[in-house]
Amino acid sequence: MSQSQKPAARRAAVSSDAMFSTLRGLWPYLWPADRADLRARVVVTFVLLFASKGATMAVPFLFKWATDALTAEVAAGKAATPDVGFWALVIGAPVALTLAYGLGRILMAGVTQLRDGLFAKVALNAVRRLAMETFEHMHALSLRFHLERKTGGLTRVLERARSGIETIVRMLALQLAPTIVELVMVLGVLLFAFDWRYVAVVSATVVLYSLFTYVASEWRLAIRKEMNESDTDANTKAIDSLLNYETVKYFGAERWETARYDRSMARYEKATVNTYTSLAWLNAGQALIFSIGLAAVMVMCVLDIRAGRQTVGSFVMVNAMMIQFYIPLNFLGFIYREIKQAIVDIEAMFAVLQVAPEVTDRPGAPDLVVSGGTVRFEDVRFSYDAGREILKGISFEVPAGRTVAIVGPSGAGKSTLSRLLFRFYDVSGGRITIDGQDLREVSQESLRAAIGMVPQDTVLFNDTIAYNIRYGRPAASEAEVEEAARLARIDGFIRATPKGFKTEVGERGLKLSGGEKQRVAIARTLLKAPPILVLDEATSALDSHTEKEIQDALDRVSEGRTTLVIAHRLSTVVSADEILVLADGKVAERGCHAELLAKGGLYAALWNRQREAEDAAAVLARAQAEEALEALPARHPDEEGMDEERVRAVG
Repeated sequence: MSQSQKPAARRAAVSSDAMFSTLRGLWPYLWPADRADLRARVVVTFVLLFASKGATMAVPFLFKWATDALTAEVAAGKAATPDVGFWALVIGAPVALTLAYGLGRILMAGVTQLRDGLFAKVALNAVRRLAMETFEHMHALSLRFHLERKTGGLTRVLERARSGIETIVRMLALQLAPTIVELVMVLGVLLFAFDWRYVAVVSATVVLYSLFTYVASEWRLAIRKEMNESDTDANTKAIDSLLNYETVKYFGAERWETARYDRSMARYEKATVNTYTSLAWLNAGQALIFSIGLAAVMVMCVLDIRAGRQTVGSFVMVNAMMIQFYIPLNFLGFIYREIKQAIVDIEAMFAVLQVAPEVTDRPGAPDLVVSGGTVRFEDVRFSYDAGREILKGISFEVPAGRTVAIVGPSGAGKSTLSRLLFRFYDVSGGRITIDGQDLREVSQESLRAAIGMVPQDTVLFNDTIAYNIRYGRPAASEAEVEEAARLARIDGFIRATPKGFKTEVGERGLKLSGGEKQRVAIARTLLKAPPILVLDEATSALDSHTEKEIQDALDRVSEGRTTLVIAHRLSTVVSADEILVLADGKVAERGCHAELLAKGGLYAALWNRQREAEDAAAVLARAQAEEALEALPARHPDEEGMDEERVRAVG
């Protein structure tokens, strides 16, 4: 579903009046136009709602009638008559009415549970659809948005918002609506069985109770918000620290990280204590208001009984009705608090939903059609921030099936080119085309399906090796996954592990070495089989031996594909069909390796600098080996094998 096709409910749910717009926005999810079965459940739920409240109102009447019948028998002396038979007692009115009272309570509870069970599917479907919509929207947002947000905080927002949505949906249908229905019925019964004074007292109690709940809950909102913020902060710090476990160990910063986390938890502790304290005050105030109202109604009933206007059964009835009504009335306060708190929890999610994707498909955008795979950058300009242009009129072409390398100093804009090719951002000026099709005119899904990426830092999912390879093409068979692993030269390693392809790679793939992760990335790309390939410094973080093996695998992947190589180590691009040297956002030089060296320009300077660094590293390694040799214990000149040991020690 495209962003323009999202339900109008979401747009309503993020308006200025968060409370009422959220309630309005939930309706399309509770009454889904495309699910007749769920709408039928809603109808049956409300039928059962009125049925359960009807049974609820009948219970106090049965209690009253049983009490009056028993009182009449006692007054007439029947209950004390010794010659009354057993069955006469059993079938008497007090017993029958008492049994009816018990049956009424069973019916009330049974219908209520049936109602809740039927509506559960509606509520959870609404939660699922809203959560899915939010998750989808997060993936639709720009790379810029995700680079500026902390992942831990964002996932916490989604988690609390999902819980908040479920709270609102269930509270509205299963608590608020039944409470309103029961309140109307109670007032009607009081007016019918008693008089307007009872209605006035109960109405005043409900109004005072609701006003107090509103004021106290509003006071608690700020406390709740502070608690959520401190909770998010503590959770973000914990995730950030654990994700950087090795860095923490490198610098011996365990105590620092613990103290940092403890400071966040201390703020959370203080805010949570304030939350529970304020809740205690709220509950105490609500109990006081209701108890005063209950006492007033019962005193009026006592006076009416003395005046002969009511019976003892009426006293029992009004007490039972008020106590019975207190439960949903108490839930009214709970409902309001939970809904308000849930809205606080989902405000952050609504803020995310309000963020418009930076890159969107135009209406009716066609799919990209790759005939050859020629990639062309035409006078491309781009800036991440206004006033600081990164690319300043870049123009070049990667012919179909050929390899073009992009090199240059850090900050020249090399990786920006791959991000623009994947359309993580749109160009500020100029255009990028594939086989003559402007990337802004085709769908993003088809564009990214045509491009494969092997990045410098391969981050794997915390799942099996097979899952991570199959991510290139989820519908691939096991045989195809195994073939991709073989071509990427990682099948030997996989077979050597006890679980084979079911081996877990750990968080971000940390159980694998850098070379193993890169081979998984290559296998994943091979399985995807894209016509266009981007290698973004795919070997720069590897040692020389591993780099050579990975480079051989990358050469096999690149065969017959249009390949754009972004490289830091120039030794990896010497065989490219063309090399472009970027400097200050512009193409400073271009040509093959030999031509660029012959020019003696920027590329030659970079090449010589890297060779000098490699030679210096080799000299340092030789010196260290010789130092290790000198540290060996002296041995007798006639000892056999001394020369061989020295040779092994040196190299």
